[in-house]
Amino acid sequence: MDESESESGVDTEVPGQRRSEEESARGLIGAFGRQLKLLRTRAGMERAELGRRVGYSADTIASYEQGRRVPQPRFIQQADEVLDAGGLLTAMKGEVGRAQYPAFFRDMARLEASAVGLCVYATHAAPGLLQTEDYARAVFQMQRPLLDDAVIEQRLTARMMRQDIFTRRPAPLLSFIIEEVVLRKPIGGRTALCGQLEQILLVGQNRNVEIQVMPTDREDHAALGGPFNLIDDADGQRLAYTEVQDDSRMYTSAGKIRELEARYGILRSQALTPCESLAFIEELLGAE
Repeated sequence: MDESESESGVDTEVPGQRRSEEESARGLIGAFGRQLKLLRTRAGMERAELGRRVGYSADTIASYEQGRRVPQPRFIQQADEVLDAGGLLTAMKGEVGRAQYPAFFRDMARLEASAVGLCVYATHAAPGLLQTEDYARAVFQMQRPLLDDAVIEQRLTARMMRQDIFTRRPAPLLSFIIEEVVLRKPIGGRTALCGQLEQILLVGQNRNVEIQVMPTDREDHAALGGPFNLIDDADGQRLAYTEVQDDSRMYTSAGKIRELEARYGILRSQALTPCESLAFIEELLGAE
C-alpha cells in the first residue's frame, strides 16, 4: 500500500489475501456440512428422509454435508427445526450466506444487506440488484476464465437473494444511474434484454427507487472514471465501493467520499430525470 492509498482510506488486498478468504469460505461451508451430518445422524435420519421433510433431494443434502454446495437460508432454517438443532445451524446462517459471494464482493454484500441508502452508477451491465435471472445467468456465463456450472448457480441464487432489499422495511432509499449503452446491450439475447428492461421499469415504480439514464449523446459527463457505489449504513456513515476486473476497493475517508458524492450529484443533474428515464426505457422496449 502506498502512502496516498493509506491516507485515502482505501482497503487494498495483500498478496494471497483473496486465496486465504476463499479457503476460509470453503472451510466454513465444510464445517457447516459436518455439523449438519452430525445432527442428522444424531436424529437417526437418512438423507432421503431429511430431504423429504425440508423439500430437498437426498443428493442435495449430500452436497451440503460434503461442502460442495452452499446451503440456502431457507434450508438452514428448516433443517435446524427438523433436526431440533436448537439454533446451532441458524447461528451460522449469516456467515454461510456471505460465503456464496466471491471474495472481492463480500464486504459490499454485508453492507448492502443493512444499508439505509444506496447510490449505484452502472456503465457495463445492468446493476446486480436490478438483474433478472436470465440476464444474470448470461452475465455469469460470459465470465472468463469460465465459471463451473455449480458456481454459476450458486452466484445466481446469491444475486437474486440480494433483491430482497426491495421488500425490506423500513425501505432504503435507492438511486441508480445507468449508461444508455447498457440498456441497448443484448446480454443473453434480445429476449433476455427485453425482460431486463421490463424489470427495470417495474422496480422503478417503487417510491423509494429512482432510476436515471445517462444518454450517450451528452457532451458533459462527470464520471468518466468508471462505475462506483455510495452506501449509507445504519450508523449514519457513508462509504464508497468500486470494482473493476474482480478487484474491489472500499473507501472510508471523508475526502474521497466527498469527491465521489460530488461526481454522483453532478451526474444526476446531467442524466435524464427519473420520469424521463422510465419513458426512455419504455421507448427502447417498444423498439425491441
